Amino acid sequence: MPPRLARAVSILGHPLLTLPLALLAPLAARQAPGTAPALGGIAAAAAAVLGWTQWRVRRGAWAHVDASAPEERRGLNRFLLPLLAAGALLALGSPVPGLAARLALAAGIVAAAVLAARWCKLSLHVAFAVYAGLLLAAWRPGAGLAMLAFAAAVAASRLGLRRHAPRDLAAGALAGLAAGLAAWALPPPGGA
Repeated sequence: MPPRLARAVSILGHPLLTLPLALLAPLAARQAPGTAPALGGIAAAAAAVLGWTQWRVRRGAWAHVDASAPEERRGLNRFLLPLLAAGALLALGSPVPGLAARLALAAGIVAAAVLAARWCKLSLHVAFAVYAGLLLAAWRPGAGLAMLAFAAAVAASRLGLRRHAPRDLAAGALAGLAAGLAAWALPPPGGA
């Protein structure tokens, strides 16, 4: 994959894009109650992540917002885990069925990255793209298949950009698969 294409795919496959898409598309399509507050909460969380990563780079603590160095990755995971857990707790009062559990499963992906850090740098891009694919497949199988095909492109982009080794991608795919399969037991977002 040419570097420019790999960079574009990596950006489009960023967890800040894939997770919100998978959580909000079914709600928006059904005009489900709670869609607007869910969108607002997800946008606020995304803004917090973007602002925090930019701040780390500007302070000179990180070389790049991609958080590829081991200490950068540890810091990112320490930031993401409580953020997603807090989002899950806040979503407990949401009228969207299963939103809190889906966010808790996303936090579980980050927890898996923390636990796997001794052995690999679990790819959150791949994990969240696979998770998004399975969330979308529960709603519309074609959308899920398209996202899973895109997850393969994201994996290739991360490898091409030398951000991850193959085992990192495999670990990410397994974490996303586990979270996605667990989500299938949840009620559909926005009702049937």
